[in-house]
Amino acid sequence: MFKFLKNIFGDDNEREIKRMTKYVEQVNGLETGLQSLSDSSLSAKTGEFKRRLEDGESLDDLLPEAFAVVREASRRVLGMRHFDVQLLGGITLHGGNIAEMRTGEGKTLVATLPVYLNALTGKGVHVVTVNDYLARRDSEWMAKVYNFLGLSVGLIVHGLDFAQRRAAYAADITYGTNNEFGFDYLRDNMVIHADQMVQRPLHYAIVDEVDSILVDEARTPLIISGPGEKSTDLYYVLAKVVPKLKETEDYTVDEKAHTVAPTESGIAKAEKLLNIKNMYESENIEYSHHFNQALKAHGLMKRDRDYVVKDGEVVIVDEFTGRLMFGRRYSDGLHQAIEAKEGVKIERESQTLASITFQNYFRMYEKLAGMTGTAKTEETEFRKIYRLDVLVIPTNKPVSRQDLPDVIYKTKRAKYKAVIEEIAQLNAKGQPVLVGTTSIEQSEDLSQQLKRRGIIHNVLNAKYHELEAQIIVQAGQRNAVTIATNMAGRGTDIVLGEGVPELGGLHIIGTERHESRRIDNQLRGRAGRQGDPGSSRFYLSLEDDLMRLFGADNIAGIMDKLGMEEDEPIEHSLITRSIEQAQKKVEGRNFDIRKHVLEYDDVMNQQREVIYGQRRSILTGENMRENIFHMIEKLADRGMELYADEKLFPEEWDYVGLIEYMEGLFAPPGTLTEEHLAKFSRDELREELLKTATDAYNAREALFGEDNMRELEKVVMLKVVDSKWMEHLDAMDMLREGIGLRAYGQRDPLIEYKIEAYDMFQQMIDNIQEDIVKYIYRVNIVTQPEDHLQQAHESHEEISAVKSAGESAGESAGHEPQAVKDAVGRNDLCPCGSGKKYKKCCGK
Repeated sequence: MFKFLKNIFGDDNEREIKRMTKYVEQVNGLETGLQSLSDSSLSAKTGEFKRRLEDGESLDDLLPEAFAVVREASRRVLGMRHFDVQLLGGITLHGGNIAEMRTGEGKTLVATLPVYLNALTGKGVHVVTVNDYLARRDSEWMAKVYNFLGLSVGLIVHGLDFAQRRAAYAADITYGTNNEFGFDYLRDNMVIHADQMVQRPLHYAIVDEVDSILVDEARTPLIISGPGEKSTDLYYVLAKVVPKLKETEDYTVDEKAHTVAPTESGIAKAEKLLNIKNMYESENIEYSHHFNQALKAHGLMKRDRDYVVKDGEVVIVDEFTGRLMFGRRYSDGLHQAIEAKEGVKIERESQTLASITFQNYFRMYEKLAGMTGTAKTEETEFRKIYRLDVLVIPTNKPVSRQDLPDVIYKTKRAKYKAVIEEIAQLNAKGQPVLVGTTSIEQSEDLSQQLKRRGIIHNVLNAKYHELEAQIIVQAGQRNAVTIATNMAGRGTDIVLGEGVPELGGLHIIGTERHESRRIDNQLRGRAGRQGDPGSSRFYLSLEDDLMRLFGADNIAGIMDKLGMEEDEPIEHSLITRSIEQAQKKVEGRNFDIRKHVLEYDDVMNQQREVIYGQRRSILTGENMRENIFHMIEKLADRGMELYADEKLFPEEWDYVGLIEYMEGLFAPPGTLTEEHLAKFSRDELREELLKTATDAYNAREALFGEDNMRELEKVVMLKVVDSKWMEHLDAMDMLREGIGLRAYGQRDPLIEYKIEAYDMFQQMIDNIQEDIVKYIYRVNIVTQPEDHLQQAHESHEEISAVKSAGESAGESAGHEPQAVKDAVGRNDLCPCGSGKKYKKCCGK
């Protein structure tokens, strides 16, 4: 039925391509005229376009001319002329959509078209890549085109200082990684002066490998954290207890759900070994938390699959790309539990200072677009979460790669034997082979077997992360055999060597199906670029994770009925289809998980936007006095409700309580007396309280000076907001952790979470207002020696970023100097940040 309707009404994708073809024809029509221009006349077009934008023309009006100018500039500077299909990709990206373009179709060059057009606005364009290498490579390569046309290019990678970051974001076009852009956003919302911010408002972003960043990493929030206070000893204790327990008897492992649960006997054994009566009593709650994480580290997290141990550190392996994720740590004590299991130094748990998911960060851009070779399978997710449509762009030349049906064996041993045989046969005739594996352990086993056969090969996995580009670029040469974990090396083009097309091109061997069809398609897509010949085949076994968990029973039954031996394979398109059905199920489940995470994070995001909006208004506002007096009025009203309720007679009012409350906020001791206040009616009493607050405020302003008072207001407000926000983040984490239990009481955990989160947020706002008023009437301004001020301003506190069970990258951020403090005791630490006691520093 669907095909019938398609024939009548046409395919959406085809219709959109046809619509965009009109623009392509316009661009082509301008080509000859631009070729006759001198270099200076061509580059002068940028100034002309900017003037026309100021005069009221739109970017869409300029699109054909701007694209034609970029194409001509690229031809002159890079020797690369955009194909017509690359123009289609550029139009798609400018429209705020995702362009699905196969490997080798030149996505890096495609991006120059919409990047140049949108950079004409002067608001900045961000090009987001998955790693520093690609960000640096693409920015340097494409900068030649942009610079020729008079636009500036910046680069955001790990290790830049403040001035370099500020300059990079001020450029017309900024290349960088998703982590760096996200962390800079968080850090900008932790500064205490507007001139310490580096980013401009988020205008337009093109995300390269968009499926990797917006889907694969969507579950894993960026978190900036500071050191916590908890001891690490208990992790070592539990790491010795858990190995003494037996799987199935003392704990159960559910690989599908990725969970581990202790049994009654397991809990009893653990309590005996720990010498405690009840692990789940409130005073032993820490034991139960550590026990669960130690179980997960032991039963679920596998070395050389989920993580590696390198230079005495536990480093996470990205499950989708096979890359090492340096600086990233599992959250909630899981990373510490793995460190204890492996016997390496345990890093302390940390306190969250700021966090955001990639989903909510990228949804803040005014316009968002993306490009990848594999997005169509996740189109529903892109549309629902990011409002992005996926357009499949035709290839420049017809694809001639042969995708052969899957071959399935009973055991892994038989499967790998067949893989080695095929590699040996193809290698003997010189045809290059790229083998995709799903774990480091698997790639190293294959490597050992190839060594025994005397076959020269390269291994590309997380352990050889630095050599990624050099290894993958050689994969298409004659006799090359390359083993790659989860197709790391995306973004690097594999060009066939001399004589290789005649041998059949690059042959791809998949040694296991991934739970996501996209990852399999990425591996396949490495062969057959730009019409090159190539082929691909997946080798599977009933013992593979995907088969074992989601689809092996039916196929095992068929093999048994046919009486097939261990090393006899089944090869049939029916098997390939049934495996794809299993993958679709897993993809659907993973989408539900990401959607679930987003629903909870959306609650936090609304609160985050309010707090960060308040911070920015404080940073950019000239005078906060009015805001503080609004808070004073609210607090005065609250005091009146508590101690002089309008429902009570004046003789029933609690003047003593009212005076204590007001002295705790803004009234200087002794200025308010019971006899004095008893003279006033309720309205007059309120006015008297506000007059007392105003007089005390004016006295402080006269003492400190107007400029100092304005600065004091800002610093106090920011300090209090940040402190309360951090406490709130911790409280929200705890609420989130336990809210699932509400389902047992027939209540929707998400609705319960929203209600409680709202109440907690309102409580936090009340506490913020109270503390700001308290501090503004009590803090003293400490004059700091210039060298200490400079030292404090330049100091950087190391902070780590954590992801939730997938998790995110460590960074460092500048923390503000301590400018104000309560009256300082002689033995207190000096507020200038020197680390010395006050009496030995500024108090001398």
